[in-house]
Amino acid sequence: MASILSPAPGNVGVVRSIDDKTYVGLRPLSTRTHVAVTRGSKARPLAVVRASSEKEVSVKSSGLSIEECEAAAVAGKFSDPPPLYRPQGPKGTPIVQPLPLTRRPRRNRKSPALRAAFQETTLSPSNFVHPLFIHEGEEDVPIGAMPGCFRLGWRHGLLEEVYKARDVGVNSFVLFPKIPDPLKSQTGDEAYNDNGLVPRAIRLLKDKYPDIVIYTDVALDPYSSDGHDGIVREDGVIMNDETVHQLCRQAVSQARAGADVVSPSDMMDGRILAIRMALDAEGFQDVSIMSYTAKYASAFYGPFREALDSNPRFGDKKTYQMNPANYREALVETEADEAEGADILLVKPGLPYLDIIRLLRDNSSLPIAVYQVSGEYSMIKAGGVLKMIDEEKVMMESLLCLRRAGADIILTYFARQAASVLCGMKGN
Repeated sequence: MASILSPAPGNVGVVRSIDDKTYVGLRPLSTRTHVAVTRGSKARPLAVVRASSEKEVSVKSSGLSIEECEAAAVAGKFSDPPPLYRPQGPKGTPIVQPLPLTRRPRRNRKSPALRAAFQETTLSPSNFVHPLFIHEGEEDVPIGAMPGCFRLGWRHGLLEEVYKARDVGVNSFVLFPKIPDPLKSQTGDEAYNDNGLVPRAIRLLKDKYPDIVIYTDVALDPYSSDGHDGIVREDGVIMNDETVHQLCRQAVSQARAGADVVSPSDMMDGRILAIRMALDAEGFQDVSIMSYTAKYASAFYGPFREALDSNPRFGDKKTYQMNPANYREALVETEADEAEGADILLVKPGLPYLDIIRLLRDNSSLPIAVYQVSGEYSMIKAGGVLKMIDEEKVMMESLLCLRRAGADIILTYFARQAASVLCGMKGN
């Protein structure tokens, strides 16, 4: 009858037969060799298993042919494999009976190969959309509240940044313009100037890099002297339908310049259907719409507004952006945007709103985007500078969590830095 050998504290042999009788205290085994015991036969060393060893083991060839090796195996004449080795706990480790568990989830996490095999969420440069701030100047201007970000000169700095991002696999970009104050007005007419900053930048990028995907921002706040996303009535009310009219003209102008995806971020009611109809009427049926479906009136936008100098001149944006306390309301916006023809649904901000990302993911078959906004970016950067966190690890974890929550694409200022890490380069 065969018996099974298992390790015991202090390297004392323990032999358990299949009739469950246990014999303890047999001759102690060496620290390197455990033996299989078969009643009526000689002991033979078992195979070695070394979980932590990284040393190369050289194996000498026997010089035998395949036929000779097979004949030797049939006759039971083969060289012994290395002995089985089981690492021991430190001195003082308690001796306990194994817990009677049928399921041990740690089994699927015990090695890098197994963890990689069972990983449910992946992250790649193709998941990133790189937000880029542009301005009319020649020089790149650093943004104080967003370390590592710049207002890029549209002729040179913009092209250079796109070149660097493409080199690490990022091929999608969204443009945000810093408009000179003299061009701003209460009705934001500069938003649909075909020779404005954004259309010029789109044409330049498409000429240089025709294969990239260009997203645009559709909203009036960069062009408004009032700093709001829509036209402001004399009593302070943001006018909805009149604003939508301007947004349609803006979206068509961007499409005419070569934009692949227009992205209404204004949160006006009915703007998705109106923009879809305006694009189709002008022959731009292939231009997609990414709707800012669940854009919350968040305090995390501060650094962005510094970057574009687009803070509201008065009041706040709570009459059109969503209340951070609301969850179900996101479904109302989702149903409306789907019905009106949105191609992509976006949640903004990102990490504080993982539940909303999952809500949209579970209730829509459309692609889900998320914007990891300027406040999220700057907090991680500041924590890294102060050595309070490991910037690179927190960056990558935050992006992975956004993907795990259900996002297909992520608008992030970390796009190039994270893609560099994914490509095995040092993030910068």
